[in-house]
Amino acid sequence: MKPIATDPAAAQALLSDIRQLISQSRAQLATVVNSALTVLYWHIGRRIQSEVLKGERAEYGEQIIASLSKQLERDYGRGFSNKNLRHMLRFADVFPVEEIVYALSRQLSWTHLRSLIYINDPLKREFYIEMCQAERWSTRTLQGRLDSMLFERTALSRKPDEVLTAELAALRETGEVTPNLVLKDPYVLDFLQLNDRYLEKDLEDAILRELENFLLELGAGFSFVARQKRLQIDNDDFYIDLLFYNRRLKRLVAIDLKLGDFKAADKGQMELYLRWLAKYEQEPGEASPLGIILCSGKKQEQIELLELDQTSIHVAEYLTELPPKAVLQQKLHEAIRNSRQRLGDRQVEED
Repeated sequence: MKPIATDPAAAQALLSDIRQLISQSRAQLATVVNSALTVLYWHIGRRIQSEVLKGERAEYGEQIIASLSKQLERDYGRGFSNKNLRHMLRFADVFPVEEIVYALSRQLSWTHLRSLIYINDPLKREFYIEMCQAERWSTRTLQGRLDSMLFERTALSRKPDEVLTAELAALRETGEVTPNLVLKDPYVLDFLQLNDRYLEKDLEDAILRELENFLLELGAGFSFVARQKRLQIDNDDFYIDLLFYNRRLKRLVAIDLKLGDFKAADKGQMELYLRWLAKYEQEPGEASPLGIILCSGKKQEQIELLELDQTSIHVAEYLTELPPKAVLQQKLHEAIRNSRQRLGDRQVEED
């Protein structure tokens, strides 16, 4: 056996092993440090909270934080600025239970949590927490999902609070991702940069050119399978515009692109595709195929009468231009409210 000094391959292997050890140790150290800092910030926030709550006037709390920040910044640096102390105070207010804070600190960074604590809706906040942990989102990814209003666009947000809570609990306990967590409406395809007039083929071509961005918009776990997937039934040929596989859902996902509004006949076409895929393409252990009909518009009553929310077919709009955030926000909140109202009315009728 050659000494390492005279064996370049052995020397390179040794160097590689040591680099890996250093990287692993640094990553572990960073995790420990982050966890300790996060817990420290919570304790500071809680301590300030107890003092502020003693005050009878709001100015009292302002004076405490201003005085503390000056002294702590002088002793420990910018990490204890007035603004950061307010983050810590908010952190302690949103998460009052220490055990929960310890659990979060092992999975999420302080930067993650600093964004999450300003989400007022508890269920919405829990959605982003669980998705961050399940999909290992970076802080940049989290901010991107918040900016694109991911929660409001998921099928889950349209469900009653009890369903939403149950599915988030299942995600937390088992890591199981359901279609409600993955499917969206609308899909924002502004990155395709399409002009005012385009054909279905133009839309399909643009998606394939921007496949990486399209996969990001679809969500976690999607991989591309085929374009214009040919189905031979009797003596007729049919074609699925785009076929994907989602490893988290363990099922094939067929996407049909439509330039106009959704039509009732589109349901029958997609049902045919899904039954063919189930018969000829579905592997043992996979769930039944899922269909997404992407259209430029839809009429809600048709979708309700067809009871598509009880099938494996999801109808969603796509936007080639992102409207102003305020407009999109209003539209999505109205859609959530209306969907939950309809589900509630249906439940009352069944009871």
